[in-house]
Amino acid sequence: MTASLIFRFPSAWLVGLVLSAGLAGCGSVHQDTFKPYVPEVVQGNFVSKEQRQALRPGMVKAQVRDILGTPLVSSLFHADRWDYVFSIKRQGVPAQSFRLMVVFKGDVLDQIESDLLPSESEFAGRLVRPRATGQPPKLEATEEDLKRFTAKKPQEAEAPRPALAPLPSSYPPLEPAAR
Repeated sequence: MTASLIFRFPSAWLVGLVLSAGLAGCGSVHQDTFKPYVPEVVQGNFVSKEQRQALRPGMVKAQVRDILGTPLVSSLFHADRWDYVFSIKRQGVPAQSFRLMVVFKGDVLDQIESDLLPSESEFAGRLVRPRATGQPPKLEATEEDLKRFTAKKPQEAEAPRPALAPLPSSYPPLEPAAR
């Protein structure tokens, strides 16, 4: 008797082979094809150039707080130093980060250190994504276009409106009668 060799090829192997071949094809997809959504992350207190210019040495803490707001960081180890830090990360726009530090002697403003701060209008301009400039659509109508829309056909003339039913002379009370 001759022994015949029977090879069993399990269906799970076949499914695995097809899936691995399919996934290998996904590796060739360009990386910029699918981009995940990245939420906007805003942290801290934005301090503008105008607010920075309003600060003067000799101001009391309450006046500084009125101009800049509550500090983001106030340390127990540096009770006379307030730090204002602001960062924003948006998809399609470079990340931005700004820092301002005010130092007090007692209750009076003594020193101000900061990054180069943008004005409010400059900062708002940085938040806008650059757009591709194309030709704006032409918003003109020719004489023929105007004639088409101004001439009414007889069947489009306004039909007379049906008469409305008269309004009732009295209405029921809004609140129930007292008992």
